[in-house]
Amino acid sequence: MKIDAHQHFWRYSASDYGWIDDTMQALRRDFQVADLAPSLASAGIEGTVAVQARQSLIETDWLLSLASAHPLIKGVVGWVPLREQGSSVGATLDRYTRHPAFKGVRHVLQGEADTYMADDAFNAGLREVTARGLTYDLLVLARQLPATEELVARHPEQSFVLDHIAKPVVQGPPPAEWCKHIRALARHPRVFCKFSGVVTEVPGREWTSELLRPYFEVVLEAFGPHRLMFGSDWPVCLVASDYLRWHRFVEACTANLTPAERAAILGGNATAFYKLAA
Repeated sequence: MKIDAHQHFWRYSASDYGWIDDTMQALRRDFQVADLAPSLASAGIEGTVAVQARQSLIETDWLLSLASAHPLIKGVVGWVPLREQGSSVGATLDRYTRHPAFKGVRHVLQGEADTYMADDAFNAGLREVTARGLTYDLLVLARQLPATEELVARHPEQSFVLDHIAKPVVQGPPPAEWCKHIRALARHPRVFCKFSGVVTEVPGREWTSELLRPYFEVVLEAFGPHRLMFGSDWPVCLVASDYLRWHRFVEACTANLTPAERAAILGGNATAFYKLAA
């Protein structure tokens, strides 16, 4: 099954989506399932994982309602306030795990100080995620990779996936420091990686296959073809690429792999990681 492992939906308001700045004006509107479906059909993609775009239980509830109404949405990665004290985190997670589409949790760690990942309350909440067999999406910047490695080491039983290859600035060959920390993170066998969100990290957002291909090669070498996933980061990607151009590029990156390895990157790994139903 071909899967887009990372995309978003939203009902836009400036107050809820303040991160959409003036350089992203094309994103200042609603993005719904009907907007995405034609691109999925053209790419032959059978389902998606819808990922939170704001830190609100209201949005998590809304994404799950979309999943109930639209079979294209195979899984939801929502936001849950993991730092809540007492039993409230567990109770919230238990409520969501009753929905078959709820697969995991994400927090916008890229907006937090590195010390957030060492916070006792956050780590206690993450242990509640682990106890329920849920996944955790790591939304971090390249400079946060050392703290991310420490976080992952504290939770050896947790299944993690690194979003957007940790958002290195893409303006030449892959930076040596980023490569080093990507390889270190990949040594943890329960950490996967999404090749997504790369085009928006190119200064000026003018990208070529020649520029981006070396970044794919680094994460492929580090994680291998069975822990790497295709993701579009739609609609955010639209400020730098249309859906099909990005999908064709990732397909081309996998051209020299075996059919089984290509199928894994383009959907099989996401299906297994998120335990998606056909």
